[in-house]
Amino acid sequence: MAPLNIGILVYDYQAIDIIGPTDLLNSSSKALAERLRTFIPVDDEVIEQAPDFIFHHIGLTREPIRLLTSALTIVPSTTVNECPELDFLLVGGPAPVRFQLAEEYADFIRRHVASGKLTFSTCTGAAVLAAAGVLDGKSATINNIEYDWVKKRYPLVKWTKERKWIIDGNIWTAGGAVAGMDMFSHWLKENYGLSVLTNGALGLDYEPRDYDGLFTVLPKRYDDEGEQICTHHVPLYT
Repeated sequence: MAPLNIGILVYDYQAIDIIGPTDLLNSSSKALAERLRTFIPVDDEVIEQAPDFIFHHIGLTREPIRLLTSALTIVPSTTVNECPELDFLLVGGPAPVRFQLAEEYADFIRRHVASGKLTFSTCTGAAVLAAAGVLDGKSATINNIEYDWVKKRYPLVKWTKERKWIIDGNIWTAGGAVAGMDMFSHWLKENYGLSVLTNGALGLDYEPRDYDGLFTVLPKRYDDEGEQICTHHVPLYT
């Protein structure tokens, strides 16, 4: 199975919008599952089913960009003019009121969406997609704090806050940053199976929620008295 090429547009987004989902994907990869065998047993089924990923951080140039939060600076690994062919695009959330979408980015987003390939946004990344015009007439969600603002700013979009993430065609939009991780958890489970997701989430000690925000994704565990205990269990070599 060839690695999936994931593109991330680089501007001043909230760090966890991108780092959360990409760390989850990396933790769920075949390469990391194989390395985990140094420490814990990992089923052959997980190794066989897990995907691999190549992350491309796409700038207008290769100049470093200071992110919106966490005092982090990202150095683009490629540009809009040099980027290799992508399997999907991930758009993080900036401060939407002052953010200005560069036309080169807007055109890149429009071409990617028109190709039919998957496009994901987290948090206010949906406002970036709306600014590019690719959400017109589509259902989408956004961080609920910005919900009323974005409805007025982009009235052609069918905004909703009924679910933690919304799928409309090849565009997936998630609410807050952690809802973005939940969205990718769903994508991983649907495409590669629960065991791959569970193994990836185990490494982060992370439990994903379903689209209603409930902890129903991973099987619950109970002790001998019937009391619920920690969902994750770390297997050990015997």
